Amino acid sequence: MSAEPNPQILPSSCPHDCPSTCSLEIEKLGPQQIGRVRGAEENTYTAGVICAKVARYAERTHHPDRLMHPLKRVGKKGEEKWERISWEDALDTVAEKFLEAERKYGPETVWPYYYAGTMGMVQRDSIERLRHVKGYSGQDSTICINLARAGWKAGVGVYRGSDPREMAKSDLVVIWGTNAVHTQINVMTHATRARKERGAKIVVIDPYKNATALAGDLHLMLRPGTDGALALAVMHILFRDDMADREYLAQYTRDAEKFEEHLQSKTPEWAAEITGLSVSDITEFAHMIGKTPRTFLRLGYGFSRSRNGAVNMHAATCIAAVTGAWKHEGGGAFHTNGAIFHWDKTLIEGLDVKKASTRMLDQSRIGPVLTGDPKDIGDGPPVTAMLIQNTNPMDVAPELAKVHAGFAREDLFVCVHEQFMTETAKMADIVLPATTFVEHDDFYQGGGHSHISLGLKVIEPLGECRSNHEVISELAKRLGAEHEGFNLTSRELIERTLKDSGWPDIKTISNKNWIDVQVPFEDAHFLNGFGHSDGKFHFAADWSGVGKDFEGMPSLPDHWDVIQKADETHPYRLVTAPARNFLNTSFTATPSSLKREKKPTVLLHSTDAKTIGVQSDEIVRMGNQQGSLLIHVEVFDGLQPGTVVVEGIWPNKYFIEKVGINLLVSADRAKPNGGAAFHDTAVWIRPS
Repeated sequence: MSAEPNPQILPSSCPHDCPSTCSLEIEKLGPQQIGRVRGAEENTYTAGVICAKVARYAERTHHPDRLMHPLKRVGKKGEEKWERISWEDALDTVAEKFLEAERKYGPETVWPYYYAGTMGMVQRDSIERLRHVKGYSGQDSTICINLARAGWKAGVGVYRGSDPREMAKSDLVVIWGTNAVHTQINVMTHATRARKERGAKIVVIDPYKNATALAGDLHLMLRPGTDGALALAVMHILFRDDMADREYLAQYTRDAEKFEEHLQSKTPEWAAEITGLSVSDITEFAHMIGKTPRTFLRLGYGFSRSRNGAVNMHAATCIAAVTGAWKHEGGGAFHTNGAIFHWDKTLIEGLDVKKASTRMLDQSRIGPVLTGDPKDIGDGPPVTAMLIQNTNPMDVAPELAKVHAGFAREDLFVCVHEQFMTETAKMADIVLPATTFVEHDDFYQGGGHSHISLGLKVIEPLGECRSNHEVISELAKRLGAEHEGFNLTSRELIERTLKDSGWPDIKTISNKNWIDVQVPFEDAHFLNGFGHSDGKFHFAADWSGVGKDFEGMPSLPDHWDVIQKADETHPYRLVTAPARNFLNTSFTATPSSLKREKKPTVLLHSTDAKTIGVQSDEIVRMGNQQGSLLIHVEVFDGLQPGTVVVEGIWPNKYFIEKVGINLLVSADRAKPNGGAAFHDTAVWIRPS
């Protein structure tokens, strides 16, 4: 295809599963060709900076392995024998199989399954409309954010916080529970601006010396799942050394006196035993916070990766309340801005026909669900038909042995709508080619900031690729599913949803391609009251308000010792951290990402490597009760002995025995609202 001599520069928004939701400028080189992708400098959050993954997006869009035509399986499951078929035949087949399954077992035998491969609200969420109209099994979307959100809401009461751009006006930025360099680069943009312009310090709290830790002034390298103990010791010191803002506590918080008494035993010595940090480091950190009114706590989704993550997040949020940091510009805390957008997604999701009685199935427990665990499917039918969009459970879900066994069932019909032949697509009966974000219309909210942004089509779809909304709407016709949303185009859905939600129309937003809906300072900093009905920050959590499974959870913040402990049989604690060049498995098909990441590797402290008897680039077997796998070693002293790290969710095919790291991760539901604890795994390691 020929490129235009003077390419157009068109606005868009990054669709990928990252709170930054960057505003983009994209070179259009031809009707079906893009060139460079840059960050929009005028957007005050993106500020012209995007991650290297998205900057190389032309490589993904025009990859020779993109799926371009509908395919039908002709061999055994996973054998990768396909024949090309027409869209009509493909959609007819899917509809026939769904209707056949429904006649045999009822509608709940069909399970539409999706997640955040795109964050666009039309293309990601339209699958819910089909689910609700047809009465298919529901999805409890637990795989990423639940525990962190529960912990935040328990204290703060609502999903908003200090404007994240205020990090640039802070004197101390604490990056906790997120490897921002790998997963949300714009956090670093604003934090490093504060360092340059104000002399601010950056503290990073993470179990290993990753790229974000290397960029910090102080790295607190604690043991996985011990964040709550650190937070409590910090607050013990703040009260002990008269650094708590008692006037603020009296006006804006609830149960402060009870909490201060509770903290009496949470000494830095107590926390040092639990976290592996030194008393001096804990004390230094507490004094940095206590002496710095403009302290900004940027709290990430890493809290969701431990069984005690909700309690740990709640404990971390308490720090800003103890010091009164919320009073100051550049101070307070931030996790997500989800509440400021007040969406009415009735048309997109079919919420007007949603039935409360429909069976809900846990997304993270797809392995147990597909293998028929009665704890999951209850008295309902087995899952015998699935439509999968925007996710790759054969790689990313926990308990992969069960996931793989479930997808291998001959009685399970699977349609996968995808951009590449993922491990999940390989197990499908029908594979449909999907557009990338530059080939369809959508709109986005910035969970990590305050912008509503557009992502209108830049180029025409490649090959025979179709958008998620198009596929859902065409299937609806064949399934007898009727709803107004199926009859609207993607752009019409955007327009209507903006109007129904009280926001300006596409034309108005397209002046810049975004609008900033940040709430006023007094609301963002809760000077008009926190999100609870009493307007107070809650030191004592009512976990029943954020989840159904709260029995045994501590009301006051604590080190809740329910993590999977290392023991004589499983002496190491595994963290499955994000890689810099992958985002889940979204970029594992692009050669530049693969070249930079090289191969799956386990990071071992030199002490542990010596104990095991291995050196860098040798192979070890690592396992637990769920199974074992072979993996190469990298000796790395940027973690505590006993902690091991495997970066990136590599596809199964890149592992020596063709099964990925999530083989070892449990699908246990964490309290109070469910979620798999991906960084909370005990393992044994031995020479291969």
